[in-house]
Amino acid sequence: MTRIALIDHGAGNLVSAARGLERCGARVTVVQSAAGLDVADGVVLPGVGTTGAAMARLHEQGLVAALEQWSKPLLGICVGLQLFFAASQEDDTRCLGFIEGEVARLPAAPLLPHIGWNDVELLDDPLFDGLGPSELFYFVHSYAPVPHDEAAVIGWAEYGSRFVAAARCGNRVGVQFHPERSGAAGLAVLANFVAGCKEARRAA
Repeated sequence: MTRIALIDHGAGNLVSAARGLERCGARVTVVQSAAGLDVADGVVLPGVGTTGAAMARLHEQGLVAALEQWSKPLLGICVGLQLFFAASQEDDTRCLGFIEGEVARLPAAPLLPHIGWNDVELLDDPLFDGLGPSELFYFVHSYAPVPHDEAAVIGWAEYGSRFVAAARCGNRVGVQFHPERSGAAGLAVLANFVAGCKEARRAA
């Protein structure tokens, strides 16, 4: 069975994410330290709240260096995706820096967050195998990543203006939406990630 480490940094939707991954055939372990990653085939970095609080907690847990060195599949969800970037305007936070660029507030969400279902334009990527060119996913956020190179983008959505809904850098892939709350399409995304972890384990 594919083993997934689900990182608990104090601000993740852990129960829903774990249930979604388990429905896709994964064995999920919630981890709070680098030691919990040792036997995992893949890692999921979820997140709600702020990038500043999430990064502070990852530093406290000794997980920043572990994630920097992690070479197997990694999925970031919502704030988890935002942490992939170099910095965030939210709290002036320095993030993990996997992808060049920063996280900026959505112009259409100056006071209230973007909450609800939105169409996402899906580009060709293994994370979206079996899905159509456009699918509905559930969002809760006020910020979104702005990569320096749009080649990293694998999904776009619109809320007042176009924003990045998914991005990839090698084995590190992230989505701004919440697949664990997005019905059948969201489960398909999680299933594709689990399948990618299994394939990577076999290749290794």
